Amino acid sequence: MKIRPLHDRVVIRREEEEEQTAGGIVLPDTAAEKPQQGEVVAVGDGKPLDNGDKRAIAVKEGDRVLFGKYAGSEVKVGDETLLVMREDDLMAVLEG
Repeated sequence: MKIRPLHDRVVIRREEEEEQTAGGIVLPDTAAEKPQQGEVVAVGDGKPLDNGDKRAIAVKEGDRVLFGKYAGSEVKVGDETLLVMREDDLMAVLEG
């Protein structure tokens, strides 16, 4: 199944949760925080403006992005859990 977001929404595949700290301590599932970064899977066609035009979205498929801890809504597409959020909820594009 394919997902196509509407207007200024983007679909994000959240990065895998860290199971171990940098010091080597293994974290149980209940203690691990969900990552706040992921890969853009799909983008909408842009935010509708009052004059009828659309403002293009600043990110594209394949970009790695940073988003807020409680941003977006989780949706299940096939056997994968994805996040759908507005472009305004994105904080940064990760480069390099």
